[in-house]
Amino acid sequence: MKIFGNPMSTCTRRVVMALHEKQAKFELGMIDFTKGEHKGAENLARQPFGQIPSLTDGDFTLFESRAMIRYIDETVPGQSLTPKDPKAHALMEQWISVEMEQFNPGAAGIVGQEIFAPMMGGKTDAAKADEAKKKLATVLPVLDKHLAKGPHFCGDQFTLADVCYMPYTAYALNTSAKELILSHTHFAAWWNRVSERAAWKATTAK
Repeated sequence: MKIFGNPMSTCTRRVVMALHEKQAKFELGMIDFTKGEHKGAENLARQPFGQIPSLTDGDFTLFESRAMIRYIDETVPGQSLTPKDPKAHALMEQWISVEMEQFNPGAAGIVGQEIFAPMMGGKTDAAKADEAKKKLATVLPVLDKHLAKGPHFCGDQFTLADVCYMPYTAYALNTSAKELILSHTHFAAWWNRVSERAAWKATTAK
């Protein structure tokens, strides 16, 4: 299995984290988005929207990181990252949807403005950064209340839902949203637990 992406990319980290959790062997094909390689013909052949990452497994090609982590969990042997119980499975999907629709817009907004924009030679738009923090401020209390019930998004089991939240949380804690995030003590405790996992340390190793 080969992943075409970049170790700094949040979506790539989501996929690589799942692979490390499964203790899978894989190859990372480097795509340098700072040089526009994600818009090149080779990447567009795998990912028609010119984004990263994408996956190849033999003659099978897949893009969209949340689809990729589901495929990895279903096809790679090892500890399952998906609950077997239908209700628990549905709850996992619910929290993945919340991540995509509610958490990601705010987290991606603040990270994009305060980390990735300067990295790409641009400037932070303070108004957009503030708007992103307002979005985070609406979703974090919901996540915090839920995580008060157990150590992970699906109770005792670490699942794909946890994987989905991790990359942008890590970056957001290096922005002006840090205090806001850490003020939600159950969410902060969740982060302290999951960020100590060996798979996360392997994912973010330099």
